[in-house]
Amino acid sequence: MSEDVLVTADWVEERLDAFQDDDSDHRLVEINNPTVTDESEYTPYEEGHIPGALNFEWDEVFTDETERDIVSKEDFAARNGEGGIDADTTVVVYGGGRVPNWFALFGYWIYKYYGHEDVRVIDGGKGYWVENDYPLSTEEPDFTPREYEARGPFESVRAYKDDIDKAIEEGIPMVDVRSPEEFSGEVIAPEGLNETAQRGGHIPGASNVPIGTTLNEDGTFKSADELRELYEEAGVDGDESTITYCRVGERSSIEWFLLHELLGYDDVRNYDGSWTEWGNLVGAPIETGE
Repeated sequence: MSEDVLVTADWVEERLDAFQDDDSDHRLVEINNPTVTDESEYTPYEEGHIPGALNFEWDEVFTDETERDIVSKEDFAARNGEGGIDADTTVVVYGGGRVPNWFALFGYWIYKYYGHEDVRVIDGGKGYWVENDYPLSTEEPDFTPREYEARGPFESVRAYKDDIDKAIEEGIPMVDVRSPEEFSGEVIAPEGLNETAQRGGHIPGASNVPIGTTLNEDGTFKSADELRELYEEAGVDGDESTITYCRVGERSSIEWFLLHELLGYDDVRNYDGSWTEWGNLVGAPIETGE
């Protein structure tokens, strides 16, 4: 495991003083979607968070709900600056949800899209932190604002509809990270969440590697060797371009992270349009079943 991208709860606990220091070059960011957090077993931010952590809600900070797009470069820079983050800050993200870091790794992906050099994630997310009795705080930090200059965007980490068309035509590997029931078309969305597409199924040629298969029982990620074997079984070995997708681009950010950041596969892109876009396109081909 490379501490350059994935850190342990112990690593964070050893640096709690730095994460709470206004002058520090370290910042913690909790990223959740409230509708998911309320249904999970993990503590909502206001009821307890890692000391020093900022609260960046997924929908408010990382998306543009009007455009159904990711946050603009200007708004992303402004929110980070308000939180006392600049381009040289070591940003460590984490979150809860139905799987650990469900929306936190979407935030990580956005940081990379806008060129932030040093961003990391806590292995096991908030669930691991809470379950193992690490310290929590209800105090919301108030850091001195800084000037944040976002770079990019770096499109090499992002896929669009045209890239999917090309992937279907050329047989480029695609990893659908949703549940087997979503992949087969039996359901369109996880239980309790909005069905954002008109049709169920998957993109032709995609392999199914559900998020749960990448995790240990405690919510931490499986070893690099185990992950590599898991993806090779799905036809992904890092030798060619790969695209990940899910329902709205957040779960696929997790497996984009595993493939690109943890395993070091060069050309991996997250299709954040995901099934919400593809499942609503007139005439777009789909497949159903296993």
